[in-house]
Amino acid sequence: RSPAVALMPDVTPKPLRSRANAIINLMGAVGGILYLGLAAVLYPASKTKGVEHVSYRPLFFIVSMIMVAAVAILYLTIREPKLGEENRKLEAAHPEWNLATDDGAGHEVLPAPVKRSLAFLLLSISLWFIGYNGVTTWFTKYVEAVMGEGLGGASTCLLVATAGAIVSYIPIGALAAKIGRKRTIQCGIVLLATCFMLGYLLTTMYTSIQPIMYVVFALVGLAWAAINVNSLPMVVEMCRGSDIGKFTGYYYTFSMAAQVVTPIVAGSLMRAIDYRVLFPYAALFVALSFVTMCFVKHGDARAEAKKGLAAFEDMDS
Repeated sequence: RSPAVALMPDVTPKPLRSRANAIINLMGAVGGILYLGLAAVLYPASKTKGVEHVSYRPLFFIVSMIMVAAVAILYLTIREPKLGEENRKLEAAHPEWNLATDDGAGHEVLPAPVKRSLAFLLLSISLWFIGYNGVTTWFTKYVEAVMGEGLGGASTCLLVATAGAIVSYIPIGALAAKIGRKRTIQCGIVLLATCFMLGYLLTTMYTSIQPIMYVVFALVGLAWAAINVNSLPMVVEMCRGSDIGKFTGYYYTFSMAAQVVTPIVAGSLMRAIDYRVLFPYAALFVALSFVTMCFVKHGDARAEAKKGLAAFEDMDS
């Protein structure tokens, strides 16, 4: 996954990466929807109910062919060497975009303040993933245990959150270009922590899914889009072009590690204390990420150099 995602910053100027990452997230969501639609068409309940064995070979084959087509489109349409070279020329014309410094031996290194910002940013990424994925992992079980609701209501809430994120990706990318990535992330963190506390109140107050819960989960999707769209661009903003793959790896190491840890920790707490601990647990870790983000002083979008970016955008494909 890291090399595929690293391709975006490889060929995109730094000031445009939040917008580009918004498009990536949107297309990822579209791909997920297409897959769910494909699975629904191939395996409706009328064909699988009561069947002893269901063959998923057709699904695997079709998805494999889609992957092959995607790689072919990528190969035929994205001129990575040319785009990368144009991007390097543009960044060379704007040395203020580069946070690395020369160590005197011809190697670029990150200054100590930038390294500190990177460390706090990676910690923030882990914290908000711990909170968010704790809820998305356990919410269906939580609703069953706390509210006595079935799978359908919980799944609808999570679907609404996904829809809220999808419609927010592009506007969030544009917003970050205006007010900055860090500020957009912090607004998303505040909103997400607030929504999780509202989720706690609503799920402990009612015994069935209420319409207001869909509103709250739509706002969860908006908040997550504000955070997710801007975090990867902030990480790769701190590195030079040749290190983009490595820094993308840092991002996924910390985000994936959090997604491994949080189901275990949250599940253990829910069993040991009470299922109602889920939302306060998530809100706490998300709130902690706001604190760590206050120490991130680098990686925000630079002021756009209109002439240079316009030249990049007008470049022949």
